Amino acid sequence: MIRSMTAFARKDAQDGQGTLTCEIRTVNHRYLEPSFRLPEALRELENPFREELRKQLKRGKVDVSIRLQSTEAGVPGFEINEDIARAVNEAANHVNRMLDNPAHINALDILRWPGVLSVPEQDYSPVKETALNLFKQTVEELAVVREREGERLRPLFEDRLTEMKVLVATVREDMPGLLKAQEAHLRERFQKAKVEIDPERITQEMVMLAQKSDVAEELDRLDAHIGEVTDALKRDEAIGRRLDFLMQELNREANTLSSKSIDAGVTRAAVDLKVLIEQVREQVQNIE
Repeated sequence: MIRSMTAFARKDAQDGQGTLTCEIRTVNHRYLEPSFRLPEALRELENPFREELRKQLKRGKVDVSIRLQSTEAGVPGFEINEDIARAVNEAANHVNRMLDNPAHINALDILRWPGVLSVPEQDYSPVKETALNLFKQTVEELAVVREREGERLRPLFEDRLTEMKVLVATVREDMPGLLKAQEAHLRERFQKAKVEIDPERITQEMVMLAQKSDVAEELDRLDAHIGEVTDALKRDEAIGRRLDFLMQELNREANTLSSKSIDAGVTRAAVDLKVLIEQVREQVQNIE
C-alpha cells in the first residue's frame, strides 16, 4: 500500500458548549513529528492525541489544530460575591466621610476588587469526550486521504519500473554482440598497424576487456532491486524508507554500469536508468 505523507483533513462536531473544529495537515518528514494547537480546556488531551496518531501514521510532520467556538448557552456567566461587594462599598463610604473632598466610588471600582467578580468553573468533560471522538474520526479520514494520494503515484512507479526492466534486458542482450564487435575492432587495429596477430595476445586482450566491461553482476543487482521495489509497493505497511534505500542502491548500480561502459548505447542506457531512478526517488520522498 502506497501512502502519501502530504494530506489534509477537517471535521466539525457540535457540543452543548459550542462547535469543535479539528484540522490536521501533514507533509513529508523523516519521522513522525506532531505539533498541536489546542484550547486551554483541551490541553490535557495532547497525550491521547499523540497515541492516536501513532496508531494511524508512521511518518510525517503533522500539524493539529482544534478550535472551540462557544455558543451563547456555552458562554459562562459571572458570579458576584455580594457580601464582599457590600463590604467594599461600606468601607469606601466610611473613608469618604473622613475626607474633606470625598470621591464617588462606582460599580466598576467595586467589581475590580479581588473576590467580588468571578467566573464559575465549567465542566469540560463532555467537550473532551467529543474532542477525542472528533480527533479519531479526523485522523481516520486523513489516513484515507494519504492512501488515496499515494495510490495515485502507483502508475508512475509501475511505468518507470517497467522502463528500467526493459533497459536492463536490452543491455544484457546486447553485451555478447558488443564484446564480439570489440574483438573485431581489436583485430582491425592490429592489421592496420601491420603487426603480426598473435592469437594468444588477442585472447589475453579480450579476457582483460571482458573483465573490465563485465556488468553481469550490476545487471543482476539492478533486476533484483527493481523486483524488490515492485514487491515493496504491494506491502500494506510504511515503505517510504525502504524505497528510499532501494533508490540509492539502484542509482549506485546505474553509476557502475556507466563507468564500465564500452559502448555509447550502454552509456545512454545507464543515463536513461539514472533519469528514471531520479524521477521515482523524487516521489518516494513523499511516501510514508
